[in-house]
Amino acid sequence: MTNAILLVGALVFCSFGIPVESIQETSAVSRAPDLQMPEAHFHHLHLNTTDPKSAIDFYTSKFDCEKARFAGSMDAVWAQKSWLLFTKANKPPAWELTSAIWHFGWGAEDMKATYEKHLAMGTKFFTPLTDISDIGNPNAQPGRFYYAYIESPDKALIEINTASHHRFGHLHLFSADPIAAGEWYMKYFGAKRRSANPPSREPRYYRGHQIGPAMSVIMDNVNIIIYPVEYTKKAYPDHWKGKTEIESTKGRVVDHVGFSFDNIADALAKMRKDGVKVTDDIRSIAGGMVKYAFIEGPDKIRIELVEGHANKE
Repeated sequence: MTNAILLVGALVFCSFGIPVESIQETSAVSRAPDLQMPEAHFHHLHLNTTDPKSAIDFYTSKFDCEKARFAGSMDAVWAQKSWLLFTKANKPPAWELTSAIWHFGWGAEDMKATYEKHLAMGTKFFTPLTDISDIGNPNAQPGRFYYAYIESPDKALIEINTASHHRFGHLHLFSADPIAAGEWYMKYFGAKRRSANPPSREPRYYRGHQIGPAMSVIMDNVNIIIYPVEYTKKAYPDHWKGKTEIESTKGRVVDHVGFSFDNIADALAKMRKDGVKVTDDIRSIAGGMVKYAFIEGPDKIRIELVEGHANKE
């Protein structure tokens, strides 16, 4: 295992180390006053898998989440306030780290004990237990922050990291411009910046790998962390052979992320007017119970808009 692969949890440490009271409301710069986007919420992650039943069993047996039925018609995973949804793929989906979606993860109050529990369960690790306590302070005492990467049967990456909880807690992205991407999520979905200080555009490095500029925003109970694409190009060079730009998430192991509005027709019309690329107009499933549409976000990330907020019932 290379040092590059062992650096994957860096900004998660920084973001979980920031007190809740420092979360900043959306700035006037990032949300135009005349746009007036309605309130949005984090709704789901949608994954492609060759075996949805086995995928659901995998997540519910290893993480804090439960089996449930989405819209009464689809077997899915309920993770506290949002969903993991699955589509059956005819062949193994692409998983290489060349799209905007890097990984998603759960917290762990005692990482060493959680790691040992997973080893006893036969969990496959892409990255073993790793101490990165020194990421914010080179003189910090070791043992303050650990992370590890679990590999799903479809090769999705799931991080577990030191936190004050053991729930589904974050989504980690790559971007060609992390600051602009973070401000985009603030503008259209009302995400809130976690740091009290404005984000810096100065490059930052950790153990020789670029981890900044970076952005960390929160929606509901999910922290969205955005790293520069330079990180993945250096950390996973084999994945990038013959490629220079971030690829679309469509069809990959993590296909898209979903956000919800009370009225998606209103939200979609405002986004379209503001220049957001709409890839799929409003449709419905489950006898009209679920209305949805798709847009393209920063760095070719596929985003679903869903009408009605996530609810297990």
